[in-house]
This record gives sequence, structure tokens and C-alpha cells, in this order.
Amino acid sequence: MDAATTGAAPRRAGRPAAPIRLAAAALQRLRRHPVPMRTHFRHSLVLTWAVPPAAVRRFLVPGLELDTFTDRSGREWAFVAAACVELDSLRPAPVPARFGGRQLMVGYRVFCTLATPRRGGGTLTRRGLRILASQATDPLAVLGANLTTRYHYRPVRGELTADGDRITVRVRSRDGRADIDLAVDPRDGRLPEESVFATAAQARRFAGPLPYTFSPDPDGIVVVRATRTDWSPEPVRVLHAEVGFFAEGPFAGVERRLSNAFHVADVDYGWQRGQLHRVETPRP
Repeated sequence: MDAATTGAAPRRAGRPAAPIRLAAAALQRLRRHPVPMRTHFRHSLVLTWAVPPAAVRRFLVPGLELDTFTDRSGREWAFVAAACVELDSLRPAPVPARFGGRQLMVGYRVFCTLATPRRGGGTLTRRGLRILASQATDPLAVLGANLTTRYHYRPVRGELTADGDRITVRVRSRDGRADIDLAVDPRDGRLPEESVFATAAQARRFAGPLPYTFSPDPDGIVVVRATRTDWSPEPVRVLHAEVGFFAEGPFAGVERRLSNAFHVADVDYGWQRGQLHRVETPRP
């Protein structure tokens, strides 16, 4: 029998069934960081590299602009950060701290800005970080993050160790492409020799993490605002840094200069519920 003899309405070719469309829409909304989170940073160690703007511009979406710096020679630089954070009590905001987990998280971000209209007129420009990739040592955290965000988490093994005169991070991934071996001296805040910054004040302007993170969404950009207490990161001297993320993939062969490193400890930290900002793309 066909639709004509049964009286059933023919399905439109090429369109998924309504339940599938509804499920896809629900999953898309779920990945907009719908749950506010809380944690305690035992240690946050962030290293930032300067790279040519052309090397990272491809990671931007309409609405985002690179947050750049021009050095003394007149050369413009963009910035990519690797953040290694030892967390305690990571959990949804309504859950008591004692039920949260402890783990090491690593995130790779590009410094950028997002300009949106103010309600009363004018423009609000937010400085933040565009998410590139993330790692965590807790498999459940990886699963939960990949269900509720587009931060591209991968499971890894690793640890951060602080013994007074040295902070070390060691991370191992399944394929070796996300391995990390680094050490810093927290007693010495000198800038790296190859830094594009001339002063500590210049370097501090690009000390991550910043208050906002930006994540592309099919309907715009999801903005997550961070909340934190006693945020006073201190510069540290990098003794050595081997970061597999930069050795392969899109950053392989890209000129990069380690330009600052900052550490902060014992900070209560949180992330608010994500907000979707729709971005109007210019017509061709």
C-alpha cells in the first residue's frame, strides 16, 4: 500500500522525524553549560604563549575578535594559554562541597573579546578565552563536561605537585599528544627570556584565566562568567615546559614565544550558568 490508499500523509524526504529533531534541540540546549558549578582551586598554574595572529584567527567564530598586544618593535601578537588547575570539591552549585571531587584539569584557550550591544545603548566588550581543548583526570567529570559543554574534554592521567621551591605538572594521555612536563619556581617571578612583554604590568594583562569563557554554538556564542575570591596570581619563573598540544595538530610548526606564567593557590571558584549570545552575521 502507498500513502494514497492508506490515507496517511507522506513524510517529507530529507527531514528527520519530529522526535529526533526535538531530541537534537534538547541536546543542543544541554551543551550550553546549564548548571552553575563550584570548586576550590588548590593550585592554578597558567602559561601563556605569544603566536602570530594568523595562526589562531581560524579558531574564531563571528562575534569574536583576537585580544592582541603590540610589542616594542611594532609586531602584533595573539595569545594561547595552557591552564593546569588542581581542583577540590568540584560539583554543581547546589551540592555541598563534601560531595565534590578532586582532580587535575588542563585547558587550552585563545585570548579574545566579544562585543555585544548594551540595553541602554552602546557596546559592552568582554575579555575572555575561547575554548580549544580540555583534559581531566576524572572520567566522570569528562563525561559530564562533554554532555553539558562544547569544551572537548579528554581523559588523562596526571598530577600537580607543589613543594615550596618548585611546582611541577605531569600529564599523560593515551596517544601522547596531550602529554605535559613542566616545572616552575614560585619564588622567582622573572619573565621568560623570549617574552614579548617588556614589563610585568604588560604580562599581567594576559594572565589567565579571565572572567569569561566563550564557546561556539550553532545559534551563537555561549558565554560563561567565572566568580572567584582573592584573585591575586603571582608571576613564576618557568624552568622547563614541554606541552604536547603545541607539538602536533594545528600548532605544529607555528612560531610561539613563552611570554608569561602565573600561579595562584587556595581560591574558591565558580562558573555561572551559560548565556547564549546570538550573533548577527553580515550578509554577503
